This record gives sequence, structure tokens and C-alpha cells, in this order.
Amino acid sequence: MRIIAGQNRGLRLAEVGEGDAAAALRPTSDRLRETIFNLLEGGRYGTPVREAVVLDLFAGTGALGLEALSRGAEEATFVESGRVGQRLIRENLKRASRGGEARLLAADALKLPAREGAAATLIFLDPPYGRALGAPALAAARAGGWVAPEALVVWEEAAPQPPPPGFTLAEHRRAGVAHLTLLRAAG
Repeated sequence: MRIIAGQNRGLRLAEVGEGDAAAALRPTSDRLRETIFNLLEGGRYGTPVREAVVLDLFAGTGALGLEALSRGAEEATFVESGRVGQRLIRENLKRASRGGEARLLAADALKLPAREGAAATLIFLDPPYGRALGAPALAAARAGGWVAPEALVVWEEAAPQPPPPGFTLAEHRRAGVAHLTLLRAAG
């Protein structure tokens, strides 16, 4: 895995190795990340990456949030409960020299603490497939003040997802075996 574009273009990320089967650690492939960021930077959604405040839920290796930072996001919070994922995120932040604009929150995405500071304008949601964790995670993020009005959510799952309360559907898109559901938070 590597960073596709921006300041850290070409940077190789830490290898998952055996991963963490219990946490269903499944990194977003380079190809899928490229698809996601081409979609985001294609103009259809304005410029959601540049100067964004990013929330990366179920962050895994942190590849999505790191890609956003490389492309000009202002800051990113990585939420990961698994120890292997936390270790990988720390290593990747170190490799990318991104400690200053990034924060690792070792927490369950369904039990987020109240947000301090600016709410997220761009949210990456990549829960373990098929476990119905995405909507509850978004509800927890909203309840904790993590979601800015009109925030864009990029939800990766095995099937298209309906928008939960407080969000409207912007687009469904299939990308290989993954389905991307893009949502807008209520204003």
C-alpha cells in the first residue's frame, strides 16, 4: 500500500502482515482509494478534501485519512479500537511525518467521546463488512458533535447503504467488490 497523490505521493505504508482477524482489519486497496479520491476531487462535490477536517472511522491502517492529509486536508482524527490497527496508524503517521495534524483516538467508533474543536467536514466510514456498524457509528459521531453541517460521508461496505437519520443520499457507486455510499449530513 502507498499514498497515491499529494505531498506524500509514493510513500509506502506499513504492511498489515497477519493483521487482526478479530477486528476484521481490511485495508482499502490503492485502487479503491484512487477511485474514492478521483470521485471526491472530480468537482461534483466541490473541493471536500482540501482544507477538510477529516474523521476516519474504523480507520484500520489510516490509509484514507493519510491520503486526505497528503492531498491538503487540514487535520484528521483516526478512530480505531484494535491494537494492530492502532500500531499501524502510529507507524504510518510517523512515516508520513503527520503527527502535527493527526490524532489517533483509541476508541470504539460506536462510543465516541464529545468532540473538542472543529467538527468533521469529510468522514470516511469503513466498518467491517456485513456487521451493521456503519449507521450506529454515524449516529455516535453526530451525537458527539463530530459531524459538521453539510459534511460529506464516504461509506465503504459490501452493499449499498441507505442513509441513516440526519443524512441524505448523494450517490451510490460500485467499485469492484465494494460499494461506496456517499452521504451529506443535514445542514
